[in-house]
Amino acid sequence: MAAVSIIIPTHNRALKTARAVMSVLYQRFTDYEIVVVDDGSTDETERVLQQFKGRIRYVAHKANRGVSAARNTGIAISKGPLIAFLDSDDYWLPCKLDTQMGFFEENPGALICQTEETWIRNGKRANPRKRHLKPAGDVFEPSLALCLVSPSAVMLKRELLEEVGVFDEGLPACEDYDLWLRIACRHPVYLIQQSLIVKEGGHPDQLSARFKGMDRFRIKSMVKLLRESPLSESQKKATLKELSHKCQIYGTGCLKRGKKAEAAYYRELPSTFETTQDETP
Repeated sequence: MAAVSIIIPTHNRALKTARAVMSVLYQRFTDYEIVVVDDGSTDETERVLQQFKGRIRYVAHKANRGVSAARNTGIAISKGPLIAFLDSDDYWLPCKLDTQMGFFEENPGALICQTEETWIRNGKRANPRKRHLKPAGDVFEPSLALCLVSPSAVMLKRELLEEVGVFDEGLPACEDYDLWLRIACRHPVYLIQQSLIVKEGGHPDQLSARFKGMDRFRIKSMVKLLRESPLSESQKKATLKELSHKCQIYGTGCLKRGKKAEAAYYRELPSTFETTQDETP
């Protein structure tokens, strides 16, 4: 059994997926398995990945089911006690796995860690804004406003997913935001302050470019979190505050687009939930 299972979901990114795989093969740490889940690609992905035959496990969905389903397929068929995700448009520096394995050896009680990252936008280096800077440890409250954990930067113990569940396949976007909040309300998310991945952005096939009004998925995630996760009182308060903020903004946007019923739903959602909370014995 490999020490680490590396899961690479992809859809119509043949050459970038090959680059991602190569960045794993260049790792100094070598006790891993690579699982590439092709989520219904119609390009040359399968042919391009033939060059790695015997070095990767290639699994293909017949239809495009979304990144959550692709990652979950990889989780289900992989075997390693540790799991790392790598998005097909990102790539790792050679010491990424080695550094994270060292972290877990030094911190055996830790369940999840991530690294810093380098951003490339439209071919140029970009610096993250202050609000995008990654916190460490108790990241729950700062992560409510926006996602501050990057899938490609994460390594976690399989037992953690057995505790909190896997990616929500009902969310076409913000699925990582949803999972990290379910983890962060229970456990610290540690940060290795080295930039060990390169994240590329600015291309039209990114989820953030394909889906408008991303806050509606974050709202759905927070409602689920409030109903199903073991939040402390302070975590509930912070979640409801952020929910109210996002519902107000999204509801106002719906109203501007003439969607009055949808606007009313989002504007009333936090108060309805708060009433339910108050009535709970």
